[in-house]
Formats: sequence, C-alpha cells, structure tokens
Amino acid sequence: MYEEMVTARHYEERLQEEYLEGKQPAFDISAGPIPGELHLAAGHEASGAGVCQHLRDDDTVTAPHRPHHIAIAKGVDLERMTAEIFGRETGLSKGKGGHMHLFDPDVNFACSGIIAEGCPPAVGAGLAAKKRNTDSVAVAFLGEGAIDQGAFLESLNLASVQNLPVVFVIEDNDWAISMPKERVTDVENGAQRAGGFDLPGARVDVDDAVAIYEAAGKAIGRARDGNGPTLLEVQVHRRMGHFMGDAEGYRPDEDKAAAEQRDSIERLASELRAHDVSDETIDDLRSSARERVEEAIEWAKDQPEPEPDAAYEDVFVNPPSGATESEPSAAETGGDD
Repeated sequence: MYEEMVTARHYEERLQEEYLEGKQPAFDISAGPIPGELHLAAGHEASGAGVCQHLRDDDTVTAPHRPHHIAIAKGVDLERMTAEIFGRETGLSKGKGGHMHLFDPDVNFACSGIIAEGCPPAVGAGLAAKKRNTDSVAVAFLGEGAIDQGAFLESLNLASVQNLPVVFVIEDNDWAISMPKERVTDVENGAQRAGGFDLPGARVDVDDAVAIYEAAGKAIGRARDGNGPTLLEVQVHRRMGHFMGDAEGYRPDEDKAAAEQRDSIERLASELRAHDVSDETIDDLRSSARERVEEAIEWAKDQPEPEPDAAYEDVFVNPPSGATESEPSAAETGGDD
C-alpha cells in the first residue's frame, strides 16, 4: 500500500508540473503538453490503496474524475495511462479520452467526468457477476458531493434489491468543488445513506490506509461471499484545488494547512517503522516509485500524437450505414444501382 500511495503522490505532483508548462503567466487551459482540465487527487491515496488491495483483475472498479490513485492501485498500465493523459496514440483510448475517461479492460477499470456516473456500471458489473455465478465484485468510488445524485441513490436501491456484490466507496475530502459538504448535503456522515436502502454502512473517520484496508476487507469479503452490497465512506483530504488553475479563493488558509497535516502517507510510514520496517527499506520504496513515475512520463512524452483523421475512428461500436469508410458496391449488395 505504501509503495502505491507514494507512486500516486509523486505521479500527481509530476503531472502538475507537466500540466502547468506553457500555461503561465496568463493561464491558458488549451496550452502545454496536457491540454484541457486536470483534476488531481493528492491526499486521497489511502482510499485507493486500502480498498484495491483486496481486489483481483476480474473485479470491476469505477472511479470519478480524480482517478489516478485508484487506477494505480487497481493495476492500470501506468505508461499507457500517462500516454492517454498526454493525448498520445498509444494511450489507453488512443489519446481520445484524456485523464477523466480512462479505460483499461485488462483490469476492469473505468472512470468518468460525470458525477456519480460510475455507480450504475458498477451495479451492472455486480449483476453480471451474480448471473454468471462468479465471486467477482464491483467497487464504485465517488466523492461526498455526489451522494445526492440520482444515479447514486438509484444504484444503491437496485444493488440492495438484487443483493448484488457491489461496494460503494465515498471519498470524503470535505469539499464539493468549492462548497463545504455541510452546505450541500443533509447528512454529516455519508454512510447514513445506507439506512434508507437496508444495507450496511460504515465510515472511516481518519486518513488511515490501514483502517480503510480493514473496513474495505469486511465489505468486499461480504460481497464476494454473496451477502450483498455495502456503503463505505472514508475520510481523505484535498491538497490541491478542485482542478489545476483553481485559485481556491473560497478555501480558508487554515483548512488547507490542516489538510496538509493529515498526510496519510506519512502516517503509514510511521506505522511501518513501528513494525520494524527500516528507513532504508522505506527510502527504497520511495525511490522505486519515483523511478517508475519518471519512466512512465518520459515514455509517454516520446509517443506519437494521433493523426487528425483518427478523430473519425472508434466513433461507433457498430457503425450505421454511411458511417464506414467505404460503402459496398451494387455488385456486392445485389442491388441494381
């Protein structure tokens, strides 16, 4: 877990550096090697690592618009994910999806920029696992600002009614974009939503990967054993703005300072030392993580950009008549014209 968390933190810090290149002093969202928006999840690392330790490649994970820490923990190919973020041809989706729409079928991972959008597909994956009589599970990650979305509430209902192997993980970083959560929802603890759907709910109150690991183990074990869904809320923190370029004028300085003091990575390092893991081993894990990140970024930057005509490819799964590159001749179709 520690290695995954350090990898995710360094990855986000390096993406921030790459993203800001060419966008300053006057912020130009279209400039630089990573055009468009970029949402970073520094401070969320304990959530992805603690939950995904229990998962296999055949388990499904859906993530929100801050997906990188979860993707790394689930085993998404780091080089191809990075190429996707840089909009390169060898990316997970040929450079067409960007960082909010990562998709890796090799490990059953997907994410979306639409709030709570990952909940229905996770329920679908859980339903498929049940119909196939397998013990695969599905996990849907979402933010605390998404718990009033219809897609989330409807998904809880269907998962409960059908007793599906789904775990919903709410990442509570205290901020729904620029709004503190107490101003946008009626419950202090998002796990309370479980009570309306007759399913178990639990909350981890601290940024602690071990505590998240233990809580997730119970929920995922319950799902894998055929005992239905669980709603889990975990406390994380947001060390950066809602998106790159966010001046965070809405956020009190003391709130950001407090978040930086709640570093789950340093907490886990202390836990490792308490269990007689040496500083040398911890440093080696950090070095290995940094090296992996640097190699992925350099590899991605060396990859070719898609050809302009590639924009017309992969638009349809089953192209309708007229959408293919060439129409069949009359001789091929048996027609007269």
